[in-house]
Amino acid sequence: MRFAWRCLLVVAVLMAGCLLVAACGGEGEEGATPGAPAAGGGVPMFRGNAAHTGENPGPGVEGPPKLLWRFEAVTDVRSSPAVVDGVVYIGSGTPTRWGSGKLYALDAATGEERWRYLPYLFCEFSSSPAAVAGVVYVGSGNSQYYAGCVSAVGAVTGGERWDVWTRDYVQSSPAVVDGVVYIGSDDNYLYALDAATGREIWRFETGDRVESSPAVVDGVVYVGSGDDHLYALDAATGEERWRFQTGSDVDSSPAVVDGLVYVGSWDNYVYALEAITGQERWRFETGEGVASSPAVVDAVVYIGSADGYVYALDAATGEERWRFETGDEVDSSPAVVDSVVYVGSNDNHVYALDAATGERLWRFETGGKVRCSPAVVDGVVYVGSLDGYVYAITEE
Repeated sequence: MRFAWRCLLVVAVLMAGCLLVAACGGEGEEGATPGAPAAGGGVPMFRGNAAHTGENPGPGVEGPPKLLWRFEAVTDVRSSPAVVDGVVYIGSGTPTRWGSGKLYALDAATGEERWRYLPYLFCEFSSSPAAVAGVVYVGSGNSQYYAGCVSAVGAVTGGERWDVWTRDYVQSSPAVVDGVVYIGSDDNYLYALDAATGREIWRFETGDRVESSPAVVDGVVYVGSGDDHLYALDAATGEERWRFQTGSDVDSSPAVVDGLVYVGSWDNYVYALEAITGQERWRFETGEGVASSPAVVDAVVYIGSADGYVYALDAATGEERWRFETGDEVDSSPAVVDSVVYVGSNDNHVYALDAATGERLWRFETGGKVRCSPAVVDGVVYVGSLDGYVYAITEE
């Protein structure tokens, strides 16, 4: 029976256009123009904004933490939450015999499920959703069947607007800017899609999978690839402006602040590059690979490493200010609010650290690894865990 379902999935994906990227319109809710700034603040997309600074609106949770609520997603949660207008949008991951991954909309105050979305059976949501102008954009896929999908659904009911199929899993998280959705795929391409229709505007081919999430600043898209490069592309045309070679895969998502691009690589380094030319300004060596994406706030770069540390680096020079040791790899990307750094670790904990000193303010234990980036809004930290739960953490 399971084999039959898998066969049906493959046939359905092929019919949907997995071998040729295609967009199909769907019924959805009325809303503002896609790509406009999200109303009401919040954390509308991965890393908080299109520049990927990692700064969240807060206020944060500085005191001892307590559980406000938790939501059972059944499958693991690698996706980072978007929080807009009192709703948490988040995906769940690896399908199991109990169910497939799903995109959820949860009430931010209570954790009550408002709706769920599933584009096809056995899909996974590692991509983090972007909630912009009444529409939620997210990637999904299944690496076993070389199937990937970018979906747009209405934020109020989860009604489908459009789906675009790619030739492999979409783990990259979308950036939505000026009516365009920028997102990578494991099929080696970065895509620019019309936010209203899903129509392909352009695609750019790299030499390997694109799991890095693009940052978009001043008409330029910055994104990493598994081919060991960071790329800068013209946002309107997809034309390459420059590329920078590291020593290994670039799965980290770049942050762009004050004319510099900050990014990590599996070659164990964190890099700072000139945004206009791609020229290296500095590099900092950690003990292991860097999949974490940097947060850059008040001239300091905060980033995790597979060596188990969270680092604070001077944004201008790369000089280390402090490091904090967790109990396992730090794949999570830090969020910064009011001089506090919030980050997860594969040791099953979420940490709050003093941004100036690295001192631990508190930690909160989940039942599994915490690989996603926390979202911090209105005195609550929202985060997922590989134990299959979404957590809302507040102060005692």
